[in-house]
Amino acid sequence: MANKLKNELTNEPAPVIRQGAIALLGRADAPTDAVQEYCEHLRDGLLGQGISLGIERVAWAERGWRRALRSLRRHAKGWRGMWVLVQYTALAWSARGFPRHLMRVLRILKGAGLRIAVVYHDAGPFPGTRWIDRLRRRAQLRLMRAALDFCDVAVCTVPAEKLSWMGAQNGKAVFIPVGANLAPNSAGQPRKQMVSNGQLSVAVFGITGGKATAREIGEIAEAVRYAAARIKALRLMVFGRNAKETEGQLRKSLEGAPVELQVLGLLSSENVAKSLRACDVQLFVRGPISSRRGSALAGIACGVPVIAFAGPETAAPITEAGIAFYSPDKKGELGEVLLHVLQDEHYRVSLAQRCWVAQQRYFSWTAIAERYAEFLRKDTQA
Repeated sequence: MANKLKNELTNEPAPVIRQGAIALLGRADAPTDAVQEYCEHLRDGLLGQGISLGIERVAWAERGWRRALRSLRRHAKGWRGMWVLVQYTALAWSARGFPRHLMRVLRILKGAGLRIAVVYHDAGPFPGTRWIDRLRRRAQLRLMRAALDFCDVAVCTVPAEKLSWMGAQNGKAVFIPVGANLAPNSAGQPRKQMVSNGQLSVAVFGITGGKATAREIGEIAEAVRYAAARIKALRLMVFGRNAKETEGQLRKSLEGAPVELQVLGLLSSENVAKSLRACDVQLFVRGPISSRRGSALAGIACGVPVIAFAGPETAAPITEAGIAFYSPDKKGELGEVLLHVLQDEHYRVSLAQRCWVAQQRYFSWTAIAERYAEFLRKDTQA
């Protein structure tokens, strides 16, 4: 109804729906569920391609596996002829990251005569050196390969050649980067003003939490202290996951530094975009940047230069965006790169422009939906 009303108000013709598909999710994440938000944005994008996307969830965490699978069998009978996009993260299908029941889900879908695409939001198994980490990693790799053998299409959120576990089966792979989980009107607009009232602002969107907290806060504080010692007015805005929980550590790490610290906590997608667009640069230290890191892509979507480091998953098209790279192995380099971006307005504007172009070409939900539509329209059952 909302889409119909929107089209009436704008005098745009309503999209003609020629085909349907289902996005199938496992357990919901908290406090925010990035995978569900991904599916909601994809649903809106696919409407423009004449494809409706329903969003369903296998509620095993609430109902238990037996009842959840029974419900799935019943619903799958009504999906005949559709594609089902199974959203894979290990923790969506297992409380501890051993997602063995996912194959039961895939067999039910195949038995109902459905076409299956597995969307690998987790591009690889979990790291770790403990014996339980090694056991979990083997279980995840076994499941990911079995799902690859079983599905019709594997949607990879990083280029398939970066995934060593995929092997010779990568003929099934389709590379589709994720997009930023922002309101449609918030992204894809070039920033008109780079500096506000002479104050330069640095954004940090999300802290990983857990064991990574101390490292991330230490790196952020060291870099910001370095830049603040050479820039008269500097503001650090921290928001998203674990921002409020780590506020005390952030303030202690920056104590005595000439920095205005604003910790905003969890924000709506509209306010995430508003906060990013109020900043001159985004620091991304949560891990190597890649085309599946939604918090980094949010900066790109808002035309904000991103400072990050490369890793095994770093490849085009993310490298075409306005990324200023640093090496985490070189002490102090993060601060030096941050200072360069802040002081060199011409460089900063050029990075912002590259972000805007990359967003339009690769990371907008329109571009992402077009990539999905390419295979969803193939070999569709009548």
